Amino acid sequence: MRRNNVEEYLKQRRKEKRALCFALLDVGNLTGDRLRHIVTFLDKEGADAILVGGSSHIDQLLLDSQIEKIKIISQLPVILFPGNITGLSPKADAVLFLSLLNSLDPYYLIGAQVLGAPIIRRYDLEVLPTGYLIIYAESAAAFIGRAYPFPEHKPELVAMYGLAAGYLGMRYLYLEAGSGSKKTVEEDMIAATRKVYDGTLIVGGGITSHDIAAKKIRAGADAIVIGNLLERKDFEKEMKEIIRETER
Repeated sequence: MRRNNVEEYLKQRRKEKRALCFALLDVGNLTGDRLRHIVTFLDKEGADAILVGGSSHIDQLLLDSQIEKIKIISQLPVILFPGNITGLSPKADAVLFLSLLNSLDPYYLIGAQVLGAPIIRRYDLEVLPTGYLIIYAESAAAFIGRAYPFPEHKPELVAMYGLAAGYLGMRYLYLEAGSGSKKTVEEDMIAATRKVYDGTLIVGGGITSHDIAAKKIRAGADAIVIGNLLERKDFEKEMKEIIRETER
């Protein structure tokens, strides 16, 4: 069953916690038993939402099937985090309607959005308008999206993009270090953006411990995204600590 009013749910959860905790699952690379274990854990321990990404090669039937499995196990909202229009599914509750603001390719700024909009309308998905910034160059997402990286220790440049995103009416802003990145988004970048951006500030990439999560939250993140950690066999202890960090 589809959850209604995901945005209102997230707003209410944010009022109750220091920050939100989103789990990012690459469902194209998860077996049934592994998916069941992770989702059951997230539901029990109090994560706030599940972001469904997926490998670029994932097909529509598999994406739909994996989301259906998640929704049987968990009551958490399932939010699509699409890398392209192939990442859309009618089985989800909502979609991050992303524009990669620092891309040099117009396709990722507006082209994919134009192609995806009629599909989203047909699927009747709740839309969460999101500005997306990939901070560093060392990731597959940056390479594919032709994201122009930000120089380190120049937080004011990231903040300028955040200010523009707010003026464009984007209610969410996702600062992404890059999937698999050894770096995380610098705290001064988060803090500078927080000063000028009034929407929901999401930070992800490289957050693999509660200490790292705490730094991002203190810097001003409204939500943190955990992905790489969940690929480890022994993710449970650290993930539990990260969730507790968002509740303190």
